[in-house]
Amino acid sequence: MTDLLWPGDHRAGPIFSDAAYLAAMLRVESAWLDALVDADIAPQSARADLTVAVSAADSEALARAAETTGNPVPGLLELLRERTGGEPARWLHRGLTSQDVVDTALMLCLRDALDRVRHELSTQVRTLAALAATYRGSPMLARTLTQPALPTTVGMKFANWLTGILDGADCVATLPQLSVQAGGAAGTMAAASELAGSPTDATSLSGRLAAALGLADGPPWHTTRSVITRVGDALVTCCDAWSHIANDVATSSRPEIGELVEGRGGGSSTMPHKNNPVLSVLIRRTGLAAPPLAASLHAASAGSIDERSDGGWHAEWAALRTLSRYTVVAAAQTTELLTGLVIDTDRAATNLAAAGDLLGERRAMTELTGKPTRGDYTGATSHLIDAVLQRAHHHLEAT
Repeated sequence: MTDLLWPGDHRAGPIFSDAAYLAAMLRVESAWLDALVDADIAPQSARADLTVAVSAADSEALARAAETTGNPVPGLLELLRERTGGEPARWLHRGLTSQDVVDTALMLCLRDALDRVRHELSTQVRTLAALAATYRGSPMLARTLTQPALPTTVGMKFANWLTGILDGADCVATLPQLSVQAGGAAGTMAAASELAGSPTDATSLSGRLAAALGLADGPPWHTTRSVITRVGDALVTCCDAWSHIANDVATSSRPEIGELVEGRGGGSSTMPHKNNPVLSVLIRRTGLAAPPLAASLHAASAGSIDERSDGGWHAEWAALRTLSRYTVVAAAQTTELLTGLVIDTDRAATNLAAAGDLLGERRAMTELTGKPTRGDYTGATSHLIDAVLQRAHHHLEAT
């Protein structure tokens, strides 16, 4: 899957592509059919591997058919019944509704996206921890509201970046396990209860489905969409942190500053002298695009009504897929940016010296306390860096 208008989209690979989502729906239907057979509700002759009955080549036709029914499941079922026949066709989808398949398939695709994000975050934590430790004492100019402020260190800047990454990683780590949806037509499990013979046995079918797919079991959540919005918020928190890093690198790579430079820059179609901070630009792009997508997820959730939403649910799918792919791409781009970052400590020290007198605050403190001045006026930077490094160590141990 590629996108000419979203450079870098290939980094997400098949995650949340049409082919991946179709495969996820097939896994859900196949696992539910197995659950009916294993529970002795459907005969053994109903068992079938549905994942081989339909392929990515069918995506176009299914997408077109979905306009008639509002979602891709009815068209998929028609195709599966046509191609499997017999008992599998008779028992296929019994006890489920379209929303069960759509939502559970979303969870499978989300899980793949989150796994990629977790991997990239761990690499970023290790990289930034090493940079913060290595450059903890390298002098640098701190800037506030774009202007020279006080002395700091390069390591302190990296520690600040690391804090943002760890905050994003914490948001992802504390997400509840993604769960199946098997509520039936109105989220009451009525059909499953009839099939299984009792409500208790119906809920055991949901458990079988969850176990087969490696998802959590739980009650239906047809119009309770916090499972979606929480993931969206976690992804945007990561994008915020990455965008902050990209903002700093893009600014610091200006020739008149020259403290941080991308390991590989990009050229210009007309100006051969340019070395554009392309990775930083693309990461910043995601930082701008991601929050509105998460807001769309919240708007869809807020639009939930009755036992199945009339538009809010439908608006959620593309926003969730786009946000997930954008986040995976930005995660990989940020890892490349950090692992290839070039740090010019001499230039950082020169810029600090060129900023002139920055110690007015220090003189005021000395006058107030009467105590002699201490060191280079970088305060508790070493202690603060150690605290962040300890947090990073705990995170890496836990993962």
